[in-house]
Amino acid sequence: MPFLDWVNKNQAKENQREIPYHLLKLEGTYGDPEVASENLLIHGDNLLALKALIPFYAGRVKCIFIDPPYNTKSAFAQYDDNLEHSQWLAMMYPRLALLRELLAEEGSIWITLDDNEAHYMKVLGDEVFGRRNFIIDVAWQKRDGPPNDRKIGSTHDHILAWAKNRASDSKKTLAEEKFNLMPRTEKADAQYQVFTEPSGPDPRGPFRKIDTTANGKGGRFVESLYYPVTNPFTGEEVFPRAGTCWRHNREYMAQLQADNRLFWGAKGTAKTPMRKLFKSEAKQGMSAPSIWLDTGLNQHASSEMEKLFGEKAAFETPKPEALLQRIIHIASNPGELVLDSFLGSATTTAVAHKMGRRYIGIEMGAHAKTHCLPRLQKVIAGEQGGISLDEDWKGGGGFSYYSLGEPAFDEHGRLNSTVRFNTLAAYIWTIETGHPGKQAFDSPLLGVHEEKAYFLLYNGILGDRRPEGGNVLTNPVLTHLREHHPKGIPMVVYGETSRLGPARLVAEGITFKQIPYDVKMR
Repeated sequence: MPFLDWVNKNQAKENQREIPYHLLKLEGTYGDPEVASENLLIHGDNLLALKALIPFYAGRVKCIFIDPPYNTKSAFAQYDDNLEHSQWLAMMYPRLALLRELLAEEGSIWITLDDNEAHYMKVLGDEVFGRRNFIIDVAWQKRDGPPNDRKIGSTHDHILAWAKNRASDSKKTLAEEKFNLMPRTEKADAQYQVFTEPSGPDPRGPFRKIDTTANGKGGRFVESLYYPVTNPFTGEEVFPRAGTCWRHNREYMAQLQADNRLFWGAKGTAKTPMRKLFKSEAKQGMSAPSIWLDTGLNQHASSEMEKLFGEKAAFETPKPEALLQRIIHIASNPGELVLDSFLGSATTTAVAHKMGRRYIGIEMGAHAKTHCLPRLQKVIAGEQGGISLDEDWKGGGGFSYYSLGEPAFDEHGRLNSTVRFNTLAAYIWTIETGHPGKQAFDSPLLGVHEEKAYFLLYNGILGDRRPEGGNVLTNPVLTHLREHHPKGIPMVVYGETSRLGPARLVAEGITFKQIPYDVKMR
């Protein structure tokens, strides 16, 4: 597969691995404290914030939406959208790599851009997520008419979507297998009617007519699918129309006939029967098209912003809530995790909150505090803009507001002494197992993975800091650990030091790793 290349690409790829882990500092909790910890608003550089989330959320995010800078060579009030092309690519690459780590196996990422960078993003995204995992390029209508400064003016943006993975033998990605259908429309339901038939209306209710023939031209003719079918009303044997063959074999057509699932016209004299598809048997939803003309325009989103903040141009090109509603509906279910690392005006988190999803929003600009924070507070209070009426939103819920704290490791890659037990536990668990720390880390036993038990002695987790009760592996501490240790399974123990000699450690099946020296930045 061909790859994009640009100046300093290798540096951009290395940058992902060299990004320091930072601690997240809780600044405040809003709304219901019982659920506030499930939703995060983070103020800080999204590259650092994404790395800080890896130990806790790797492989857990079901839907990622990002609206990165379009690189339009303009300067907006909230950010400078004027990077040199190779700088833009270098900025996006490590962020995409971290986003992929956070994505669940059945998750998907949706990226909106215009023609300035969308086609380069397609190639870059194929490199990071895999070309076989590309799902769709949706054309979203963002304005109701072309700009008059061009002979041909763009009225749409691209929304590029990738999955995390697909089964090797599947035509669909794992994400697509889990996608939700769109609600049925009145227009779609209108196709199903009660048709007149010689034997009276079918008691099974409305149906729509499906062609029973297939195009036989261009080498697609199948001789075994060319056979006569008897019209039960006239007794006439009929064949497929010229240039076609039947879609179904003889046996299946006979089953349809026997079950009165062939429609022979109001008078029963049709030369080609149609198959009945009953409304009761139809899918309960509809596939989404690749052109979205009905999810709101930029001007609708601007109106939403004005109602929220009283500023007509608070953001130049905000996304309407209806657009995020569709993406989040397709790609996730209530209770699942949605992430936006270019949060902007907080539309993604506001919509996710109203739709009952958990969420993480990251914004580095000052508007994280001036716009994102108050917008989510308004959502909790029950604001009635955007999709509130669609979702019957009355308010409630909660979220936590964080800023980026100190680096977890110093300049030499050693552990920062300010790191607390839960943070270090999640980090060690992720580095050792490759999985995020979903469990509550409230005891020395972090968990068992692939027939190996992991323990952490840190911050006096056993009650005090004396060797016999705290951060040092001694005989009494080992006896205590054995009480929580599945018999016969090797142990990995992190601690400040060990009073057990090398031979004893081998005999006990223990691999000891010393804090802080054996805890290294990944």
